[in-house]
Amino acid sequence: MSAHILHRLLDNQFLLNIDRTIFWEEERSLILSDLHLGKSGHFRKSGIGIPQNIFKEDMQRLLAAIQFYKPQQLIIVGDLFHSHFNKEHDLFLRWRKDLAQLPIQLVKGNHDILKKEWYADAGINVHDESLVIGKFMFTHDIDTCPEHKGYCFSGHIHPGIRLRGLGRQSLQLPCFYFAKTYAVLPAFGKFTGTFPIRPLTGESVYALVDDAVLKM
Repeated sequence: MSAHILHRLLDNQFLLNIDRTIFWEEERSLILSDLHLGKSGHFRKSGIGIPQNIFKEDMQRLLAAIQFYKPQQLIIVGDLFHSHFNKEHDLFLRWRKDLAQLPIQLVKGNHDILKKEWYADAGINVHDESLVIGKFMFTHDIDTCPEHKGYCFSGHIHPGIRLRGLGRQSLQLPCFYFAKTYAVLPAFGKFTGTFPIRPLTGESVYALVDDAVLKM
């Protein structure tokens, strides 16, 4: 087992990482989905005592991936933010200021509801429905994917795969899910749930187990 594993698609190489990102070698791009930044702050505004270090840990993981791979751009497949503006958005802007030279491409998700001016001020390039680069399309929800003859990357459902042990023991883990014409990325944000998937024959699933990426 390894902290990353190689998956090949259409003569391109994608490194799947335990930190829930994909590094696209040919385009020098770091791909991720569903950060849901501000979610813990959203709950705190409602009186639920969610610790702020959840947000900080997510941003530290992202910074570590950027420092390691030195990508030419970030591609975020939707739900960068969770809801309306809160204090965690200010913390993101400080983080962004330190990486102002790094292009960020955001394909809007259903939770990305901030004003266009806010994204512009943050130096984020927003794509309303999809982003196409060569043979690949990036869209938030695969069920609303525009017609495309290549391969689609998506997020939205926070895929998880259930592992079963002896007796009634089971554990559901976040995973990368590759079907014939599309892939679904795990949620990057740790403060999210998972939705169980049931892969078909010929499809590929990579579970995130402790500090390793494991092909199922």
